[in-house]
Amino acid sequence: QVQLVESGGGLVQAGGSLRLSCAASGSNLSFGAMGWYRQAPGKQRELVATITLAGSTNYADSVKGRFTISRDNAKNTVLLQMNSLTPEDTAVYYCAADFSPTAVIAGRARYWGQGTRVTVSS
Repeated sequence: QVQLVESGGGLVQAGGSLRLSCAASGSNLSFGAMGWYRQAPGKQRELVATITLAGSTNYADSVKGRFTISRDNAKNTVLLQMNSLTPEDTAVYYCAADFSPTAVIAGRARYWGQGTRVTVSS
């Protein structure tokens, strides 16, 4: 059974940085894509960033230049380095993974983590 476990969330002041990590277990195969989504209070879940097995990345406009996604294929781990955080980045961040890159980019990934909360104070 595939499980995704996120870590690294917390409280940070505006302008600060956090690094989120997501470790996948239960699969001997590398996922076609992994990514991060977030959901702020009262808002719909939105894409933050995705990365394919080949290393191609995709970012939401709101995080371009501030967030960096990376992955370790051998460990089935995906990281999200978040810099220059603002209160608008406050949300629960979810890790997603699928063997289909299209599914991850479309928000229809088969596997999701439980989420890690990020709070940015002003």
